[in-house]
Amino acid sequence: MSNMAPDIHGNGAAEKTPSMENMDVADDGDDGDVKMKKRVTLMNGVAIIVGTIIGSGIFVSPVGVLVNCGSVGLSVIVWAVCGVVTIIGALCFAELGTCIPKSGGDYIYVLEAFGDAFEGCAGRCSGAGAQKFCRHIGRLMAFLCLWINLLIIRPTTQAIVALTFANYIVKPFFPTCDGPDAAIRLLAVLCLVTLTFINCASVRAATRVQDIFTVAKVLALVLIIICGFVQIGKGEAEYLKPDKAFEGTISDVGRIAVGFYSGLFAYGGWNYLNFVTEELQNPYVNLPRAIIIGLSLVTVVYVLTNVAYFTVLSPAQMLVAPAVAVTFGDQLLGVMSWIIPVSVALSCFGGVNGSLFTSGRLFFVGAREGHLPDVMAMIHTRSLSPVPALIFTCTLSVIMLVSDDIFVLINYVSYIWYLWFGIATVGMIMLRFRRPDLPRPYKVPFALPVIFLLVCIFLVVFSFVQIPYECLFGTIIMLSGIPFYMVGVYWENKPKWLTNFLDSFTYYSQMTLSVVPQHTYG
Repeated sequence: MSNMAPDIHGNGAAEKTPSMENMDVADDGDDGDVKMKKRVTLMNGVAIIVGTIIGSGIFVSPVGVLVNCGSVGLSVIVWAVCGVVTIIGALCFAELGTCIPKSGGDYIYVLEAFGDAFEGCAGRCSGAGAQKFCRHIGRLMAFLCLWINLLIIRPTTQAIVALTFANYIVKPFFPTCDGPDAAIRLLAVLCLVTLTFINCASVRAATRVQDIFTVAKVLALVLIIICGFVQIGKGEAEYLKPDKAFEGTISDVGRIAVGFYSGLFAYGGWNYLNFVTEELQNPYVNLPRAIIIGLSLVTVVYVLTNVAYFTVLSPAQMLVAPAVAVTFGDQLLGVMSWIIPVSVALSCFGGVNGSLFTSGRLFFVGAREGHLPDVMAMIHTRSLSPVPALIFTCTLSVIMLVSDDIFVLINYVSYIWYLWFGIATVGMIMLRFRRPDLPRPYKVPFALPVIFLLVCIFLVVFSFVQIPYECLFGTIIMLSGIPFYMVGVYWENKPKWLTNFLDSFTYYSQMTLSVVPQHTYG
């Protein structure tokens, strides 16, 4: 955000220094590049999608759909429909990710689609100030998407999942009561710091952690599914029988819509691979493949896990169970029931890792585009990880753990996910008309973005109808980024003392963290 922005795109010829010449660059290329490498494989990509979607919710409280549907049959149908809708949205993002092959997800898509969309408006304005403001409207939109992720969404999500990890890792030691709050929060901090260290030290280590913990959580859910099928084989699935499956179905469309809303949010994280597109090997092929494989797997696992739960638990028991999977395990697994709380902890650990991995890339790209301080767009000279951005997101998450209001904060901004998904989808439709010649290695039928946009509009409007005050407060939080944009980006002729301070901060941060701008030296 300073006037002295580094050459992060590698466009200019940078002067070599002795330290640069002796620098240990990537170990998977001999081209002298100091830049983030394409180390994310197809399997890693699937693990990022599956590992960030499947958190603690499917284990602990998959009742948001059931309570608003009333019956087993309708709730299973809603879970499946939510999976299909999520796949539609993800396929739209696959097109965006292959025609705009940059990391950053919906932030970069909004920036690319709307960044220059108001140039015509600027040309019709008479004053220089009005022209400048019009040129910044699209960039401001993208900044607000980045801002709400930076301030609330990413740190609160990571803090909440880390807290859930800590709660379940101590559960075997406190089987009949809650663990000490201070100890749980310290364990959550330890989880965040450990995973941040791994992500800073090695991209490969971070992706391996993601692979291992994704496999662990899927195997835990497969165990639950197998137990459920065994019960069906025994003929003990009373609540899945045709005469009882739809018993108690709620006919109120508004209630069913709330259940649909809850189901879609259980699939949150489906767009996370789009935040690391530049590091994905062969993204034009592997991005759509990873999305199709990952989301198909999640949808099948979610539906079958809920079916398995109903082979043992009645709808009434599910609604009152403090942790559905734990109750399920207590009834079927006997002395091995400890597997379930450990699986929840492992699932959360992998979820935090995936979120940290992608958050670091989001803030790295935001700085590269001039929307965050320059040092955030730098990578470590050896690991080639965006160390400053990773430390930044970890620090914000740890700060959130101090507060008792993090669950309230995430409720304020829950609708904003689909607000920006919708805006990015509008951008995708605009690009079809404004830039028809843009290469699109993967292209979806035009009906799919239209369907997904209608779903996004429904979710945003429905949120304002159901929880207007929370949504209003969340909007105010998002719009609080405007003055920061005006000072950090819009204000170009900053005083010398401020630019000197920012340059000094960047310099000493580089020296401390051993990071450099993403350059190509040759």
